Amino acid sequence: MAMQRGVVAALFACLLLPMASPSSPPVVVLLANAVQPITMLTAHSSGCYLLASGSTLHCIPSPPTARDIATAMAMQRVVAAALLACLLLPMASVRGRNITAFLAGYKDYKLYNQYLSETKVCDEINSRESVSMTVLVLSDDAMSTLASDAGENLAAIKNALRLLTVLDYYDRKKVKKLPSGTESAATLYQATGDAVSSTGSVTVSDLGDGKYGFASATPGAKVSTCTKEVKTMPFKFAVVEISAPIEFDGLFDTPTTSNLTRVLERAGCKKFAALVASTGVLKSYQSAMDKGLTLFAPNDAAFKAKGAPDVDKMPSGDLVSLLKYHALPAYYPKTSLKWAKGALPTLASTKPGKYVVSVKAQGEDVSLDTGVRKSRVADTVLDSTPFCLLTVDSLLMPSELYTAAPEAAPSPAPVPSPADAPASSPPAPLPADAPSSKAADHKDVKASSAAASRAVGSFTAAVCSIAMASLL
Repeated sequence: MAMQRGVVAALFACLLLPMASPSSPPVVVLLANAVQPITMLTAHSSGCYLLASGSTLHCIPSPPTARDIATAMAMQRVVAAALLACLLLPMASVRGRNITAFLAGYKDYKLYNQYLSETKVCDEINSRESVSMTVLVLSDDAMSTLASDAGENLAAIKNALRLLTVLDYYDRKKVKKLPSGTESAATLYQATGDAVSSTGSVTVSDLGDGKYGFASATPGAKVSTCTKEVKTMPFKFAVVEISAPIEFDGLFDTPTTSNLTRVLERAGCKKFAALVASTGVLKSYQSAMDKGLTLFAPNDAAFKAKGAPDVDKMPSGDLVSLLKYHALPAYYPKTSLKWAKGALPTLASTKPGKYVVSVKAQGEDVSLDTGVRKSRVADTVLDSTPFCLLTVDSLLMPSELYTAAPEAAPSPAPVPSPADAPASSPPAPLPADAPSSKAADHKDVKASSAAASRAVGSFTAAVCSIAMASLL
């Protein structure tokens, strides 16, 4: 941190200080007043005013006004915020959690890491950077056992991986200090709302002799012992290897997708369900589900909203394209959508760049931008890896079928007829020695622009330099 601040200060000094002017306005010098109070302001024989701020003496060409002080205070806050962003944002990206990148350095967890990516549980882990967490990892042999127990079903494996992600920090020292030697902790599986009763929790127990383990919170569950503490960041994040998977009866039960129209109807998307069934697009959805599909279903109100197209009057080919446009040929649960970059192809995309959609995310809010308008992603109806069904607040309207309404052009001003034009006498001739008014105006503009540029340049240089000095 100290070195980084020093480098930034040096760069600003080298780049900006040579541009500073001796006649910098008083507002520049007053930037120091936001950090240290002014203790003296006196006139000097040289024609400038001496201003003492803390232990620093400044010479300014004129006394500061109340407006100078207000401007200085506002400018310092802006500059300070910008410089702090430059200092802190690069460090934030370094600290960002990336569980798959970390585990890639451990060959013993290759299979576990692979399933983290395929189920998108990695995105759920990474998006909870501010949450204390302990990730329980399995060796390849133990992970193979889990996958076999789950019937190689990705949705079932996802449940198990969520159960292995504990939403609290644990290591050997903490477990040893547990008052009763054991306690219950929530997991990602519990946080998703898919767990029944306390099945989404695990118990953490001190086993004595420096050993500890984890087990399902269901009665009679077998304890999986900690075999290695792979990484520990006290009270923030830990990666711990355990001896065996944590399982219980019902963990691998997953929602069925055999009757998609029925699922859509229960989610309040009856109109959409009827359209995909009558057009045959439902078969396109079903054939893509096993490989990966994300479906955005508009609710019934979306079809009646202002600006929504009349789908009942659309040509059949356009309607099919519209319905296919509501599906991505890849698995993107809502959490993973926030990480999606660039234009995403849809089932309607027959050529690169055609019928694409982009994602706009801000905090927990996720929207889809079609180029015509945006639609908010509302709720997760069904998440059964590799298929995800999400509802959207409005129809997704591709630019290939629709265009945004252009703004109305301003009405042309009426042109007066020659008869209505007032008579005017020719202008009086200029004296022979009088300069052209246009030429004079042009010179004045150039001179004032140059003066303004110099003032802005010296002002900006001094502001940045003093702000950096006050911050550092």
